[in-house]
Amino acid sequence: MKKSTIARTILIGLMMLASSAMALLLKPDKTQIEAKEMIGLESLIPKEFSGWRTDETIIPILPPPEVVEKVKVIYDEILARTYVESGGKRIMLTIAYGGDQTGRLRVHRPESCYASQGFLVKKVREEDIRFGSNGVTVKRLYAQAGARHEPITYWIRIGSETVTGLLGQRLVQLKSGLTGEIPDGLIFRISSIESDAEQAYVLHDRFIRNLLETLAVEQRAKLIGTATNS
Repeated sequence: MKKSTIARTILIGLMMLASSAMALLLKPDKTQIEAKEMIGLESLIPKEFSGWRTDETIIPILPPPEVVEKVKVIYDEILARTYVESGGKRIMLTIAYGGDQTGRLRVHRPESCYASQGFLVKKVREEDIRFGSNGVTVKRLYAQAGARHEPITYWIRIGSETVTGLLGQRLVQLKSGLTGEIPDGLIFRISSIESDAEQAYVLHDRFIRNLLETLAVEQRAKLIGTATNS
């Protein structure tokens, strides 16, 4: 894959994260949010693990300043990296974390992000990825724009739970609202440039398993919560 293509992909990903900021009309009360510790994505996610390493030759193209500001409104932390394995296969990883997931500020779903950038997005299925005695439910998407084919795997964590559907996201937000809590949350998204979606999903699963199995239990909970599939 050309480095320029990967760099453009990272830029598109960052701009997609910013797209929902245009719809924000309310700002949250920061009292509870500021009391929360950031999860430290840069140190949480290792740069090398289980045969994967960060491709340092891929230099992300920074989005325009106005886009950066919109991203900051929605998310407190963003991590964007490209990983490569010994066989040359690459995975593009984006994790975006926000301290307020009440509904006023919330993670933006890839379906609408990619569509807003001109991609034709197909919702493939939901699937459980098992690792050890645990598991996480992910959503599969397939995005296409011209000759570019990009299989996508993602999940969203709201509070202690992972969700894939909008209904699940709303239910977790509702439960938190009833208790007066402001849940934090993140979106974990990986993708690759590959026309064979099923082959790509196999690679995605391996990357996810390798990463989650590398992390300690308390570190893993920051990505998938504590109410995971068993």
